[in-house]
Amino acid sequence: MLEVRKYEGKTKEEAMQSCIEELNIEETNLYTRYQETEAKLFKSKKVTLEVVTKEDVTNYLKEFINEYAKGMNIDIHSEIKEKDGIYNVVLVSEEHNPILIGKDGRTLTALQTLLRSSIQAKTGFTIKVVVDVANYKAKKQKNLEFEARKIAREVLKTKVEAKLDPMNSYDRRVVHEVVSKFENLETESFGEAPNRYVVIRYKKD
Repeated sequence: MLEVRKYEGKTKEEAMQSCIEELNIEETNLYTRYQETEAKLFKSKKVTLEVVTKEDVTNYLKEFINEYAKGMNIDIHSEIKEKDGIYNVVLVSEEHNPILIGKDGRTLTALQTLLRSSIQAKTGFTIKVVVDVANYKAKKQKNLEFEARKIAREVLKTKVEAKLDPMNSYDRRVVHEVVSKFENLETESFGEAPNRYVVIRYKKD
């Protein structure tokens, strides 16, 4: 069950101590936010701590994916790992992987958005969830990096700028990072989503 637990104290430290003692948990395993109430006549200052445990988030993600699998009437194996506050969810469904990915990764992106939105709606916390299916994103990124390097070398050789196809913000960032490693090249994004695109151009010293 995904829930927001509340603790109170005169200070942030006191509220956190109450939380740690009750849940028997380390602070690094919590998402936290504080709210302070200013002292008033005959009333002292109060600090309210709201927490969500990382374990609860992991369990919620598993439950959500299980229900998603039932709705699609397919078996989905999931592996969930949390690192630096980011949940990496890897899904595998054997012959059904293409269904989970969807055209150009749209179904995959929709599921990722659903998970993030659902957690925020239930807790008020913005928690980053990254979903991949059978390393689809990793393979796609490798191919994109290869193509970006190839085009970058061509621009260096011809000094003629190249306009890339429209792509999402993540893919544009990948292109920017790849081209930034080339001397005498620069990139710039133009247009509005979903038609925003990157231009790679030669720049003189």
